[in-house]
Amino acid sequence: MHTDDAVETIQREMTVFARRARAAAGRMHPELSLVSYTLLGHLEEAGGCRATDLAAHYALDKSTVSRQVTALERADLIERRPDPADQRVQVLHLTQAGRHILAQVTDSRRAAFRERLTGWPAEDLSRFAEYLVRYNTWPGPGREE
Repeated sequence: MHTDDAVETIQREMTVFARRARAAAGRMHPELSLVSYTLLGHLEEAGGCRATDLAAHYALDKSTVSRQVTALERADLIERRPDPADQRVQVLHLTQAGRHILAQVTDSRRAAFRERLTGWPAEDLSRFAEYLVRYNTWPGPGREE
């Protein structure tokens, strides 16, 4: 396959992947978007962070993150707590309900991936995992690693 054809195929297939991920997120918890699940996952992984850190990490506008955070707060999935190092700073954390929803979604996604990848040789799975990590570690144009 020619390089241009390969890049076109990758772009097309990544778009299909993203559409499926959004649709699956909607089926798992209809009130929450894929972005909401992503933010919940980041908060869990980071042990909490500021909204501005979320915006910077995902290269999103602060107002976009603010809307998502407000929706997650209204759904009682996250809460703001003062930063112990600086009481003026608010840090976002998952609530018990947020941890529960995220665990449900994570379990469902894991099961869906396992089902979809059933029958793949271990070598192919390892190679695919390595390629995804490699692809996702690139910081993007104009951003430092």
